[in-house]
Amino acid sequence: MEKFLKKKFAIVGLGLIPGRFPEHTQRTLQAEAAHLAIEDAGLKPSQVNGAIDLQLAPGSGTPPVETDAFPRILGLPTRMFFQIGRGGTAGIMGIMAASKFLEVGMADYVVLSYGAKDWSRSRGPQKTGIRSIEKAGHWGKPFGDMAAVSHHTFFASRHMHEYGTRPEAFGEIAVAQRAWAQLNPQAQMYGRPLTLDDYMNSPMVIDPYRTLDMCLINDGGMAFVLTTAERARDLRKKPVYVYGVGTGEAMERLWWEKANYTQLAVQSAKEIAFREADISIEDVDFAGLYDCFTAEVLFQVEDYGWCRKGEGGDFVANGGIGPGGKANINTSGGLLSAYYFGELTHIAEAITQLRGEAGARQVKDARIGMATGHGGEILAPGMCSTHATLVLGRD
Repeated sequence: MEKFLKKKFAIVGLGLIPGRFPEHTQRTLQAEAAHLAIEDAGLKPSQVNGAIDLQLAPGSGTPPVETDAFPRILGLPTRMFFQIGRGGTAGIMGIMAASKFLEVGMADYVVLSYGAKDWSRSRGPQKTGIRSIEKAGHWGKPFGDMAAVSHHTFFASRHMHEYGTRPEAFGEIAVAQRAWAQLNPQAQMYGRPLTLDDYMNSPMVIDPYRTLDMCLINDGGMAFVLTTAERARDLRKKPVYVYGVGTGEAMERLWWEKANYTQLAVQSAKEIAFREADISIEDVDFAGLYDCFTAEVLFQVEDYGWCRKGEGGDFVANGGIGPGGKANINTSGGLLSAYYFGELTHIAEAITQLRGEAGARQVKDARIGMATGHGGEILAPGMCSTHATLVLGRD
């Protein structure tokens, strides 16, 4: 079967600015990330004629929040520009869309960019980092579902009930990712190591989740440039090729089925992406697994096949996914310990690893990496979420 994606398109530029920027707007951060990505690729703005605004808010994206779009700020001669979003899968879905525009010749280079002001907003009158519209359904604020952590604990608790998973398993994930963050100077938790005792002594938020089970928030931006493999060969940086993309939906099953509480919609996403890439899980040198909360990592370790269902706790024990462990997972520190840009955090790390630019955390001889995304709830209490798999590689 002919492959639509494998090695036909490549990421050639990366712009990454995580941090706290109260003096900047979301639009200027997004524009600056795009500017850095274009510069990183060795391109001129006049060459970039496609752009995609990535939206990572819950659900299916959000209305525009600025008076103009980032391509206008940069003076890009865009032939096509639109927003794309579905929770933490916007970047992967953006690659799917941009690839088609490149294939039909509507663009030569497409810059995909995201800007965040979550940390600054959390310090303002609204006191919230991510806007969310309450959805009608059986569950909601009257039943105590006040924030994402409320319904995500359903998953963790069910896994504990079904498989005897201990709270320490979630702590092992937090500790392992913090260990990776100690090797990443851009990580928010760089220089702040974590032990399992620290985790177990941290405040309980909603049982079984503690403060250290939850992802970070920050300001900043992330952008990357996608083009055809032919154009990529003549540019400044080593191309990072798109090997495969796949998506899945929890709505494949009825939302109240208990299986939805102990796994993510990985099966079809993995199958499609791995088939396109001609790989198995044994070929993956490192992976960025979407980690809005610790249990999501545990589920994916099982669902992608590093171990069997219910054995994730044993797999992550004793630094199993940390530096020197059984699998190189969330090597940047991830959303838990590096910075929060949805699955763009993991895409940025995959690009960095495959270029051989990861410094002290570099995975030796890394040739194939994976990034996953999760989110996009469309039903309360969030049982109908999308999942996406992206496989990237190098020559």
